[in-house]
Amino acid sequence: MLPQVISSLFLAFCLTTAAEPLLREAQNLGSQPANQLLVSGNACGPAALLNSFRFANQDWQRATRTISGETDRQRIYTIIREYGMRPSKTITGRPRWSKNGVNLADLCDIGNEIKQPHFLPTLEHEVLFSGQRETQEKLLLRTQKRLDESLARGFPPIISLRRYALRRHEGKAAEWVVLDAHFVTVIAVPRKPSAGSRSLSIRYIDPWGGKVAQGMIVIPNRGVLAATPQDSPCLEADFPQASVGKKMVRAGEISVLTVSAVLGKW
Repeated sequence: MLPQVISSLFLAFCLTTAAEPLLREAQNLGSQPANQLLVSGNACGPAALLNSFRFANQDWQRATRTISGETDRQRIYTIIREYGMRPSKTITGRPRWSKNGVNLADLCDIGNEIKQPHFLPTLEHEVLFSGQRETQEKLLLRTQKRLDESLARGFPPIISLRRYALRRHEGKAAEWVVLDAHFVTVIAVPRKPSAGSRSLSIRYIDPWGGKVAQGMIVIPNRGVLAATPQDSPCLEADFPQASVGKKMVRAGEISVLTVSAVLGKW
């Protein structure tokens, strides 16, 4: 009798394990993405935040009630005017949102103020550059963990993208310069990365046009912000559908889209 019980328990465990989905996904995938272009080209932060609340679980979705408006255009304007024009805590004497958009720390403050009336957990943000003694492989694992944890807590995380170009100036050595920045909302990520993997496949919402896209977060195979690949302090965003800063790249320049930070709940 005992062997049969053990066999049944083992079979049940195997079936449960096999049935577990490989992806961690946002809990309201049937929602409609918000399009920043309904307002302006520098409204990616407010639009990405609206998408995070909208594609979240039912608890986080309550925060959308704080954002007044009958259309997405009106809702994005509400975020900008009621929350984005408040003083920035990171840039003295400036509002959070300007013609250059909003930085991640200020966007995090905006998100926490929007969710505050609904007694939801506090949102956090984290830089995704390698720390002291953190290898590129560990940075990739940390990135996967933050994205997975936030989705597990019901809030689709926002990642900050930056395009860098290796630019030459007359009489000077070439140096890496930031061309443009952008925010997207992550709605799917592998629950467990493959052992020894150098890449992470994700699905995200690009507020530029309000579309769902697929991309890869990868360990660079070329020097990014460094002379050699192994010294690169950040991960590369291989997002074929993202046009972030491409028009600002000069002929003959090397440019790279990177993942610089994340906003979510973990």
